[in-house]
Amino acid sequence: MYAQQLTTASGPAGVQLTEIDEPDGTGLVVVDLHAAGVSFPDLLQTTGSYQIVRELPFVLGVEGAGVVRSAPEDSGIRAGQRVAVLASDGAWQQTVAVEPDSVFPLPDSVSLTAGAGFLMNYLTVHFALDERARYRTGETVLVHGAAGGVGVAALQVAAALGLETIAVVSTEEKAGIAKANRADHVVLVDGWKDRVRDLTGGRGVDIILDPVGGDRFTDSLRSLAPNGRLVVLGFTGGEIPTVKVNRLLLRNISVLGAGWGEYVRTNPGYTSRQWAALGPLLESGALQIAEPTTYSFEHACDALRTLETRSATGKIALSVRPS
Repeated sequence: MYAQQLTTASGPAGVQLTEIDEPDGTGLVVVDLHAAGVSFPDLLQTTGSYQIVRELPFVLGVEGAGVVRSAPEDSGIRAGQRVAVLASDGAWQQTVAVEPDSVFPLPDSVSLTAGAGFLMNYLTVHFALDERARYRTGETVLVHGAAGGVGVAALQVAAALGLETIAVVSTEEKAGIAKANRADHVVLVDGWKDRVRDLTGGRGVDIILDPVGGDRFTDSLRSLAPNGRLVVLGFTGGEIPTVKVNRLLLRNISVLGAGWGEYVRTNPGYTSRQWAALGPLLESGALQIAEPTTYSFEHACDALRTLETRSATGKIALSVRPS
């Protein structure tokens, strides 16, 4: 089968289309993938910048979607079922073999392409809001980078949970993307803090989801309401900010990290609990998944470069097989 492997830690140029053996599916669920998600950690891995450094060469990607070829009889999964998967050994390959608890049945309303880009971002955002921020009904959530993959997921999950959202974006084009993904309010980066103050009557927001970091971090702290929570999801802006802890003390606010991947590694069964909460919302239509921008499997490098240049909007996926 074909796979996209990182052969040298030289950025997107180090990714090569190669032919490898199909995985051994003994005791596992074997899934023929139709599409695979592309995420910021994939880009970081191409330069050895991710917190987990794997031995070269290896197959990139963590998430995908396709059709089950075979499954253990006691797994609750059947051949022919449409599913999304988490593949720790790499999802940028035509066939994967994974444990049953890494397989998530997709409703007919969700395409395989959309399903391929669902798990990483949506489960991360749900973890940030539910497990870390401990959201409450009626709260307001501000989302930085709201037109990116994580940002779009944040808007959709917050809407499904009944939370009011304020999207922060850099351009009018990205404002349209945020609005299309159920943002209640959209503000541009220039002057965003003053606009948020006006929208909240000077109170501030209850939760901020920040995958960007950089120089807006201090203004984010200033934009929190009393008892507000700022959840750090990443640093796509490049700079890792620091916190003057007296700001936390004066207003009883919190800064929280949301490392979903590490949490899952140390809490077996957590993704199943997440799916128990999100699956019914997806089935009912309360939770929606936007179709990603799709690149052919052969052009995986180009997909990564859109993340590198920050030109990507929404989720990016690779078409592994025609759906």
